[in-house]
Amino acid sequence: MDVDLVLLESSLWVGKKRYWAVLTGWHFNWTERDKKNREKMTVSVPVSEVVGVEVSQRSQSEEADREFTVFYVKRTSSRSSNQLLWALGRTQFSCPSRDLRDQWLTQLRMALKTHSPSRPHRLLVFINPFGGKKQGSHIYQSLVAPLFELAGISCHVVVTERANQARDHILKKDLTDFDGVVCVGGDGMFSELLHGVIGRTQQEAGLSEHDPTLTLQSCDLHIGIIPAGSTDCVCFATVGVNDPVTSALHIIVGDSQPLDVCSVHHGSSLVRYSVSLVGYGFYGDVMAESEKHRWMGPLRYDYSGALVYLRNRSYAGIVQYLPADPQLSSPRDKTRCLSRCTVCSKSTDRRLLAQSTNSSSLHGSQFSSDSEGEWVSVEGRFKAVSLTCMSSSCPRSPLGLSPSAHLADGTGDLIIVRDTHPLGFLTFLHRHTTTQDQFDLPFVDVHRVKAVRFSLPLGTEDNEDEDEGTVKDEGLVEDGEALSKSGSQQHLAERVEERGMTNDRSVKKKDLSFGLCCSKTPSVSVWNCDGEILPYPEILCRVHGQLVRLYARGIEDRSAPPFTNCKGRAFLHN
Repeated sequence: MDVDLVLLESSLWVGKKRYWAVLTGWHFNWTERDKKNREKMTVSVPVSEVVGVEVSQRSQSEEADREFTVFYVKRTSSRSSNQLLWALGRTQFSCPSRDLRDQWLTQLRMALKTHSPSRPHRLLVFINPFGGKKQGSHIYQSLVAPLFELAGISCHVVVTERANQARDHILKKDLTDFDGVVCVGGDGMFSELLHGVIGRTQQEAGLSEHDPTLTLQSCDLHIGIIPAGSTDCVCFATVGVNDPVTSALHIIVGDSQPLDVCSVHHGSSLVRYSVSLVGYGFYGDVMAESEKHRWMGPLRYDYSGALVYLRNRSYAGIVQYLPADPQLSSPRDKTRCLSRCTVCSKSTDRRLLAQSTNSSSLHGSQFSSDSEGEWVSVEGRFKAVSLTCMSSSCPRSPLGLSPSAHLADGTGDLIIVRDTHPLGFLTFLHRHTTTQDQFDLPFVDVHRVKAVRFSLPLGTEDNEDEDEGTVKDEGLVEDGEALSKSGSQQHLAERVEERGMTNDRSVKKKDLSFGLCCSKTPSVSVWNCDGEILPYPEILCRVHGQLVRLYARGIEDRSAPPFTNCKGRAFLHN
């Protein structure tokens, strides 16, 4: 057990009030010394949340030579939600002498180096100037860059000019001098960094990303997210708010949040990685429809969702899944994955134990379905089939698609919505915006899983070909290459050619989503993979536990502050 030894203590002045300041290895506290006030106020700041220490910037004078300023994390409540925002707090102290000021500066800076070893010193920053409201560059320059400079972090900034530029840069350039990569943008920009970091790590480890049976190498390079996009689901689910300053401060203090990643495969090839949603049926149809209305901005999702709901479609399919151990956790256990989550911590302990007991690294080992358990199969008609590795909470759905999903327990939550009447499905959708249990419906099933396989029933193949040709005509697949915001991979083109899509130019052009009054309902939907459309209905998904790390710490529990004081009134990070 670590002993919190006192490193330095003395009397200091803040304005006209005198305080007794104490620096230990883990905390910096200052308490009022006003004898008239029995209920003394104490301010407590963990050393790990001190952003920086500076001498007074005022004109040189005898008084200024005795002053220093401490910058630290300050928590405030979000006006729009019940979550915590992080802001930059600052307190200027005045010492009786310059020698004492120098002692405080030395001890504070030494404490930062000793107890915050994971803080980044050099970052590679990618800015998407076109995402969201096109404010990425302004957000970075006005809100984030000054904080990084204050914390002594040097940054190499790349303003992207094309899709996949960030991914390609990470895959090809020398990243030896960087502690982490940061994206200023939305979920699409994060996906580029995710694919780049995972791809580079597997290349360096000599592992094939296309083999779904392999255990992939965990990535050491951290990823930071500065929210500036149309959707910032990953940031919201891992931090609790979409606020650039909050995210920048998490990066500065070197927070590290492991994150599960789902690899999506078709045949013998990797299609994409996902962290938030792989959805078929309703969610795929909404994404396909929204692509035709990009000019509407974020409003296109509401518009497309209404259209798709009114079409009232369901799709035949076969869902197979590999259940996770129900004794460890359950998607119906009413728990929330918050900062210092015990379920995720136990998963980390099991991973470390498995590696320590194995003479060779687990990375690259085979994933055996026989040793992992038996697959369960469900066949029928479905409104929606979804897999998520996190709660996928967002401002409109504060609890998310699966409120009890965990960020780093090595599992995903499979949500199966069977065919039902429109009012029932509307009830399911509406409950995502409330605190009601969206799984407490007779046509909804949810399972905690390690892998999922989706296939089409016999006799649906011809319709699949027809619909995939439609995808081509809609601009998602053209001349044998999948065109999406995150780009394509060569194996996609090869698979398209195998199915004859590139040679068949006589396919009758049809609208993927048809109309409200169409003559024929399509028998096959598409997959929505973190906002990108996959042209293949038959896929295999595998959850890789704690594959990447973010500069985050999970959503903080307001009822469990990081530090309390038992004497007098304790004000945390004020």
